[in-house]
Amino acid sequence: MNHPESLYQERLARYTTAMRNEMPDRVPIRPFAAEFTGVHAGLTCQQLAHDYPQAFAAARRCAADFGWDAVVPNMLATWTGMTQAMGLKYYMIPGIHVPPTVGHQYLEPSPGEAWMTVEEYDHLIADPTGYLYSIWLPRVTAAIRSPGLPDNVTRDLSLVKGALAMTQFFNDWGKFEAQLRSEAGTVSAIAGMLKAPLDILADKLRGYVNLAVDLFERPQKVLAACEALMPHLAHFAIATADPARNVPIGFWMHRGCVPFISFKHFDQIFWPTLKPVIQEIWARGHQTLFYAEGNWDHHLGAFAELPDRSIVYHVDRGDIFKVHASLGEKFCLSGGIPNTLLSMGPPDEVRACCKRIIDGVARQGGYIMDANAIIQNDATVENIRAMTEATLEYGVYSRGHSPTPLRSGGPTPLAQDARPGAFLSLQQGQRPPGVCIPWREVLPQLPTITGDPKICQDVWSSVDALGYMYIWWILLAF
Repeated sequence: MNHPESLYQERLARYTTAMRNEMPDRVPIRPFAAEFTGVHAGLTCQQLAHDYPQAFAAARRCAADFGWDAVVPNMLATWTGMTQAMGLKYYMIPGIHVPPTVGHQYLEPSPGEAWMTVEEYDHLIADPTGYLYSIWLPRVTAAIRSPGLPDNVTRDLSLVKGALAMTQFFNDWGKFEAQLRSEAGTVSAIAGMLKAPLDILADKLRGYVNLAVDLFERPQKVLAACEALMPHLAHFAIATADPARNVPIGFWMHRGCVPFISFKHFDQIFWPTLKPVIQEIWARGHQTLFYAEGNWDHHLGAFAELPDRSIVYHVDRGDIFKVHASLGEKFCLSGGIPNTLLSMGPPDEVRACCKRIIDGVARQGGYIMDANAIIQNDATVENIRAMTEATLEYGVYSRGHSPTPLRSGGPTPLAQDARPGAFLSLQQGQRPPGVCIPWREVLPQLPTITGDPKICQDVWSSVDALGYMYIWWILLAF
């Protein structure tokens, strides 16, 4: 049996080679297994959500038992200790708001009760971070009061407990990710977080129905809001990315495709405010995993505008053979195995589907085995095993061929693409990303600094950046 570190290096080489759209020794296996890890480990959705050490352990057990190349260390990606401490109104917790056997759910605001009102577009556009702290956070949390209302101890507790719970969770994430490597020899599949500006409006601010109305009644406000969010979303994605640039930034694609929006709104709002973000991320040497939830086949031509190898494209409801014909020469693909098949189909059909996809899209490399979508607790252990075994049988490129030696870091942008700062710019007067309260606004309130002012500025800015990351983590991830 190989030592875990040897397995890790072998798997990392296989995974990164495929993501470069090249040919490793075999097709990598990277299931985005969420509640399924509990099925395998004998845990309920409530146990996974509330007891995050068990969730990380269940993912490690799956990775080790099935011999997968890469996984997300905890695909639930959050913890009820945080959401309860913050009192998030839109987050429904297993065992409290929904049955313990059901994964967490997001509560869509009703048309008349959006988390952001129409009148607040201008505030968001002028100062996204300030808006999130002063208006949005009090509205989406149970304990934090809106401006003008009296505060009490529950507000202070919510802020302190929420921040400390987040710190605890992410500090432990690093420890558990290291255990995934040292115990299972498995690669952590992604790092960082990204959403499209328009999806932020639909998911956490206006709600889908309200946004659909806004796209027709006030498209220029929607566009301006998306433009204001762009530099912040790029900053957050890069700040949370893999420093070694081995694994991609996870980009969760929700409601920006036809039929959720029209071709016109995709062409005039969604894509023009997303493409520069991807280009800026790529300019800094990071790939982005386009986790294309739903069917994005209508927009493959737009995605083909991106530089070669800048993204990994994951296929959910789209036609993976059509995607391969359109994008396969430019980007690595992943997914394509229907979740319904993994839930209800016999193992033989799972194996046949895997073989069909490997034969059709993976023959020249550049493919990663995975289900269509995140694997929840409706998939069976037998079918996940069949998917794994079929890949090991049919996905070998050259029997006896050694894995490609690891080349540190991901693919390298061409010179015309490696231009950080060339794709995004701030509008005049806007606060830069990474900042809540700029030092220039703090300095006049301080006594005369008699020592080195740069020391004071650096300390202030580093702590201020923590406050910035806190609110954007809540917006993007919880």
